[in-house]
Amino acid sequence: MKNQYGQSWQAILGGVLLALLILVLSSSFVIINPGEAGVISILGKARDGALLEGIHIKPPLVSKVDIYDVTVQKYEVPAQSATRDLQDLKARFAINFRLDPTRVVEIRRTQGTLENLVSKIISPQTQEAFKIAAAIRTAEESITKRSELKSDFDIALSSRLEKYGVIILDTSVIDLNFSTEFAKAVEDKQIAEQRAQRAVYIAREAEQEAQAEINRAQGKAEAQRLLAETLKAQGGQLVLQKEAIEAWREGGAQMPNVLVMGGESSSVPFLFNLQRFQEAK
Repeated sequence: MKNQYGQSWQAILGGVLLALLILVLSSSFVIINPGEAGVISILGKARDGALLEGIHIKPPLVSKVDIYDVTVQKYEVPAQSATRDLQDLKARFAINFRLDPTRVVEIRRTQGTLENLVSKIISPQTQEAFKIAAAIRTAEESITKRSELKSDFDIALSSRLEKYGVIILDTSVIDLNFSTEFAKAVEDKQIAEQRAQRAVYIAREAEQEAQAEINRAQGKAEAQRLLAETLKAQGGQLVLQKEAIEAWREGGAQMPNVLVMGGESSSVPFLFNLQRFQEAK
């Protein structure tokens, strides 16, 4: 009986020891997947050296590994500033960034989590970078030179976040708004410019039409001058007779059966409709 009891305890103790051994072995290494970086903390203190992709040995039971996502992250951050001409300017940026894998230990020690990094570092630095970019140009320039505003913002933000182990990949201006009063002023200015351009167009059109009338008048005068010179020259009577016949045709009258040309005393042809004469008889 005692023998059986002793064997039971040995079996239980053996099972416990085996479980402890499995627990120790399983907690003695960690696997870091692609796109991740880890930080070992022993009794709450972060150890130097980031854990990159692969299998890593760590002290069992007393250590903990914090995993950080080092792939591209995207956050939308609001910002507000005043332009050089003291106009309120509000914006919203979409920021694409990633953590520097080799500096996750520093991030762990200073910020703790990614959420803390965004709220305490990225968001405030976005605000400061936007103030730098907006303050060097007027409100109108912020609209007409939006790409330059974004470029200055990118440079300022990248330089500020680099020291925190954050790598800026790209930013996008999602929204850019001014005060209601300034927006109304811009709209009124655009309407005034459009009206001015319309007035210039109408003036140019009238000028072109007037020049066309002058050209037509000059052409008509020149044609009359040439016709007069032709009539004075030898054979002018024939020209006059031709003009009379063409004018008569353009009037839509029926072609006469007889065309009688005047003598020396007349230069205009005499048109005689023989058909009408026959009907009268």
